[in-house]
Amino acid sequence: MTSPDEPGAATGPRTDRPRRRRVGKGPGAGEGGGTTPRRIHAAGRRGVPLPLLLPGVLALVFLLLPLLALLVRAPWRSLPDQLTSTEVWQALQLSLVSATLATAVSLVLGVPLAWLLARTDFPGRGLVRALVTLPLVLPPVVGGVALLLALGRNGVIGKWLDAWFGITLPFTTTAVVLAEAFVAMPFLVISVEGTLRAADPRFEEAATTLGASRFTAFRRVTLPLIAPGVAAGAVLAWARALGEFGATITFAGNFPGRTQTMPLAVYLALQNDPEAAISLSLVLLAVSIAVLAGLRDRWLTGV
Repeated sequence: MTSPDEPGAATGPRTDRPRRRRVGKGPGAGEGGGTTPRRIHAAGRRGVPLPLLLPGVLALVFLLLPLLALLVRAPWRSLPDQLTSTEVWQALQLSLVSATLATAVSLVLGVPLAWLLARTDFPGRGLVRALVTLPLVLPPVVGGVALLLALGRNGVIGKWLDAWFGITLPFTTTAVVLAEAFVAMPFLVISVEGTLRAADPRFEEAATTLGASRFTAFRRVTLPLIAPGVAAGAVLAWARALGEFGATITFAGNFPGRTQTMPLAVYLALQNDPEAAISLSLVLLAVSIAVLAGLRDRWLTGV
């Protein structure tokens, strides 16, 4: 009979299983004894270097002070009368209609262009992408001059439109839409191309292997996948078109009721009636805030 003191003696339930190591419970200890990401993130926010704090606060003041000055100096008492004038409503209506039409043109032409840049490989694709984004950095006045030289009555294409069809584009409402689409379309193309590159192309390829055409696969599979990116790009393009000034005044002119949009009305009112210019600026500021609110899930979510 084996003694309890001898090796191998059965004295009850086995207790020789390896014990689980208890991780630290102290401050900052997480799984594996390390520091949790939340605590790391919180610790990173505690200390702000003074050389970074001061320029950051100065930049915030620099960006917000003009907007606060606009609100402080706004003629709140006469604001309803100024915003209900005929000239303001004509400019506002023209701005909303032309920006919407410019966005529609950008959608019809920009989404296929974004698909070509994201899904196809052709010689000079990098150059084409650079040219597409050129209006983003091109001064708007230069864009208006370029449109005038291309589509004007004596332009490269405009002279043929005038001679063959009797179509004159400059200084018309159509010119407003074209000028706004020229500067707004790159925003949509960049947004949609980025969404297409992030989307898995295998879904589209699977649809084509099941017998769907490339266009059907794009319309039924790819387009629903990239719908949020298309919507965000359309909102950005609409906002950019609404605030366009340089290309519009150069290519379309400043004719009340026909080509005078809200930014042009602000510029004209600033010379004669500063209070009216402030009131019109408040309208555009409200529209900009509404655009940011619509894109809050894309731009305003914290990390």
